[in-house]
Amino acid sequence: MADSRARKRWLALPIFALALWVMARAGHSPGDTPARHTRAPTAAASAKPSTEAPTASKPSPAYDPADYAPQVRVRAQKADISTTLLMAILYNESYKPHDPDLERAWQRYKPDAAFGIANMHRAAFDEVKRGREFAHRRWEELPDDRDLAIEAAAWHLHDLAAQLPARWAASDTKAELLALGYNTGAHNMLAFVHGATPGSQAQSYLDRLHDNWQKAQRALAR
Repeated sequence: MADSRARKRWLALPIFALALWVMARAGHSPGDTPARHTRAPTAAASAKPSTEAPTASKPSPAYDPADYAPQVRVRAQKADISTTLLMAILYNESYKPHDPDLERAWQRYKPDAAFGIANMHRAAFDEVKRGREFAHRRWEELPDDRDLAIEAAAWHLHDLAAQLPARWAASDTKAELLALGYNTGAHNMLAFVHGATPGSQAQSYLDRLHDNWQKAQRALAR
């Protein structure tokens, strides 16, 4: 999951990343202090009934979160979380290229990098998959299976929501707190619950969530 520093690294090193991508294409094998902010919308797009997630196809280098609205609806419904929040998270995490070869090339340069369109780190994936239908899946599969990335993100948000108390002192909405938890971890989310204020990196993530909220709703309404 991304933070502002990771975002800056991706934006600051396009030439290096492109070179790594070219190498991958050529056949080289892989080897905050918790500022008050405006409230996020709380309404969620309605989930459409479905029994199965759409079959994932081989991902193309081009990526638009809106193309995965069917998967978002299904996975959010199964995890009992807001479809709008899940889609907005995907938009938040779309700041870097999500070509599978490029992701793996970057991971060879930065081993602790996140994988998949939801930018999930290995530890988070290994924790969230326990006891779930995708328990047999591996973190290394995330770049190639975008539905798996969406499924894991949905259940991660579900697990974060389960840690929220029934009431909290902060003025943050549930959507804001879950987004903060997704970006900064459960421990920091609980600090925000008790009134801590997000630092600049977390605030930037929230600002992008607010900016992406209506975009997410439009994508789900298609």
